[in-house]
Amino acid sequence: MAAQAAVVSSFSRFRGAAASQLQPVSAGLRRSYSQDGSISQFLHHSLVPTMHYQKSLPRLPIPKLEDTIRRYLNAQKPLLNDDQFRKTEKLAVNFRNGIGKELHEQLVAQDKQNKHTSYISGPWFDMYLKARESVVLNFNPFMAFSPDPKAEYNDQLTRATNMTVSALRFLKTLRAGFLEPEVFHLNPSRSDTQAFKRFIRLVPSSISWFGAYMVNAYPLDMSQYFRLFNSTRLPKRNRDELFTDEKARHLLVLRNGNFYTFDVIDRDGNIMKPLEIQAHLKYILSDNSAAPAFPLACLTTENRDSWASLRQELLDSGNEEALRKVDSAIFCLCFDDSPVKDLIHLSHTMLHGDGTNRWYDKSFNLILARDGTAAIHFEHSWGDGVAVLRFQNEVFKDSTQSPAVTPQSQPAVVDSSAAVQKLTFKLNDTLKEGITKAKQNFDATVKRLTVEILEFKRGGKEFLKRQNLSPDAVVQLAFQMAFLQQYGQTVATYESCSTAAFKHGRTETIRPASIYTKSCSEAFVREPFKRSTAELQEMIAECSKYHSQLTKEAAMGQGFDRHLFGLRYLGESTGVPLPDFYQDQAYTQINHNILSTSTLSSPAVTMGGFAPVVPDGFGIGYRVHDNFIGCSISSYPARNVHEFLQCVHKSLDEMFNVLEGKHVSKD
Repeated sequence: MAAQAAVVSSFSRFRGAAASQLQPVSAGLRRSYSQDGSISQFLHHSLVPTMHYQKSLPRLPIPKLEDTIRRYLNAQKPLLNDDQFRKTEKLAVNFRNGIGKELHEQLVAQDKQNKHTSYISGPWFDMYLKARESVVLNFNPFMAFSPDPKAEYNDQLTRATNMTVSALRFLKTLRAGFLEPEVFHLNPSRSDTQAFKRFIRLVPSSISWFGAYMVNAYPLDMSQYFRLFNSTRLPKRNRDELFTDEKARHLLVLRNGNFYTFDVIDRDGNIMKPLEIQAHLKYILSDNSAAPAFPLACLTTENRDSWASLRQELLDSGNEEALRKVDSAIFCLCFDDSPVKDLIHLSHTMLHGDGTNRWYDKSFNLILARDGTAAIHFEHSWGDGVAVLRFQNEVFKDSTQSPAVTPQSQPAVVDSSAAVQKLTFKLNDTLKEGITKAKQNFDATVKRLTVEILEFKRGGKEFLKRQNLSPDAVVQLAFQMAFLQQYGQTVATYESCSTAAFKHGRTETIRPASIYTKSCSEAFVREPFKRSTAELQEMIAECSKYHSQLTKEAAMGQGFDRHLFGLRYLGESTGVPLPDFYQDQAYTQINHNILSTSTLSSPAVTMGGFAPVVPDGFGIGYRVHDNFIGCSISSYPARNVHEFLQCVHKSLDEMFNVLEGKHVSKD
């Protein structure tokens, strides 16, 4: 997704790039066991050091202001009537020629003084960490693991042990610098070879990116990876903080609202024997302790300022050591005592659960249901999906292809009662009242969330690519058609796109709603019989072409959203009164993203999901498979998600009819 590439499309493709590493491991990489059951400590030993490319990554470009304003107005056209657009256009032109120009020049100058990072990194951290809403539903997404292909390995204890060991191997491989750098290969036969790796490792890291670029390979930023482990978001008044303690060697386990910790890395820095880890996890699963009357984890679902005050109360009440154990743990493993019933139940379980058995502030929670269904639920401020998906891919590959324990394994004979510490917390009346209120707020909020699942089985990626269409563009077009059919309008739409090809890149926004999608949607929904099949095919192709252009621009750091965000942030931080441009109702409206969408692609992941970002919106996680299309769509009561799902299915059906040369149906 580097700017120089000018070819890479969306976040999903970067995720797909990570997924391409899910190849069968060679015999040389298989785990070696010794007589005492110890294991090799690493996933692999990369010829190229993990951070070899980091120093020479290209910097995230700041777009030209005139390009940003042009793109912004193009995105506004389908959302506004003529009078509204003329007003917005006038404000945008005045901004471009006035205060916007001054802010842009200041931003460029500031960026030149901070070449170690990107212009969006600091403001983006602030955006997340200053947000006072609960992280649950508002920010944290989930990604569910595919089942282990060997059914008997999906036993809860077996899978939890294997995933924990694989996660620790990832940690050790990363920290030793042995993890393969994350690289998007446009021509793998040239760049993803042992010969090239032997060459590029000798190229100084200050210029190594250019060596990769010469063979059409694009290394990705890996600066977020260190926050995967031993990390927690700490609630503070006005702005939270990210905490990391890489010296901690213990795992945090939650079950039935109770907290347990035990060391999974020994004093020499080696992973503990898998059978010992299994024994300790079995001990926790066998504990018959009742759920606490006041489940502390509920506090992490609260408004951040409320939680900050209650956390201080916890510290003042003598819980500093216990909280330190929670915050510094390598990660949080959550055991649920009930199985997953279906995909809708899976979405609710992994996206929010009951509020008592997750520490939502941890960098990630690894959740294992009773039937072995597994997912990662992650806090979003520290990083984006590229890093989490790479971790998930590696854990899935390692735990399924080289499992540390088998269903027949007998846990080690060790004194788990001594090794496992059950954390206790001193709770006064203020804390008990705070926990009760947090649980009530949480229950009331999640009760309002509806999730529906769509599986469109007429075709997917293979069929659409044969039509020379972007699969992502067609699915996004279906969302536009569906909303028009259901609600009679075109609304602000957000699609996430990674800018990880740049140093400290985060994300950029693709704006799928365009004059092309609006025109095409209206043709299908309002006047399908006025157009020939050939005309409708041409309109779909036009939408695909434009969407691919927007995707390419966003991936190259040439969207408009982050630039406008950065200018506003700079103005606010330097005391500039808010320009009229940002007070325009149309600017507010385009940032009220009623359709919030994100896609991913990996054999390790069965589905992902998140809540709407606005009360009257839809949260749409989707995947375009080779031969079907899957969506997980969420909403609050302001929208009818079931009806929207039916409209999406109908829209896809109509487009597939047209692409197959058939007429649009009359119903």
